[in-house]
Amino acid sequence: MAVIPKRTKYRRPHRLKYTGRSKGNRTLSFGEFGLQAQEGAWISQQQIEAARVAMTRYMKRGGKIWINIFPHLSLTAKGIGVRQGKGKGSPEKWVAVVKEGKIMFEVAGVSEEIAREALRLAMHKLPIKCKFVKKESGEA
Repeated sequence: MAVIPKRTKYRRPHRLKYTGRSKGNRTLSFGEFGLQAQEGAWISQQQIEAARVAMTRYMKRGGKIWINIFPHLSLTAKGIGVRQGKGKGSPEKWVAVVKEGKIMFEVAGVSEEIAREALRLAMHKLPIKCKFVKKESGEA
């Protein structure tokens, strides 16, 4: 299942940087456990889907999963052997810009052991270092 924007106002955006720390979404908002990015990267829609499938399979479709990243950015490419000029290439793939500290996935409704293992499996599908985080009792 392709996860891409339904409509875009500007078709070919500039490539956004993923260095630095995430401005928002640094704490758990929905679930009890989460997966936090330890570095920045572009994460493709195929990688997001692979992580989602790995989690739901391990959790045997129990509990609830929130995906807090969406591939809004299109990366363009020109065909091999095409001469330079004549505008920017067509959208090749869609990526989510993830910066350090962003909570990408959240899980609730399962035990900590199951959540930890499900998020570990999802971690292996992503191209960056991640950290398992859980909601402290003091948080909202």
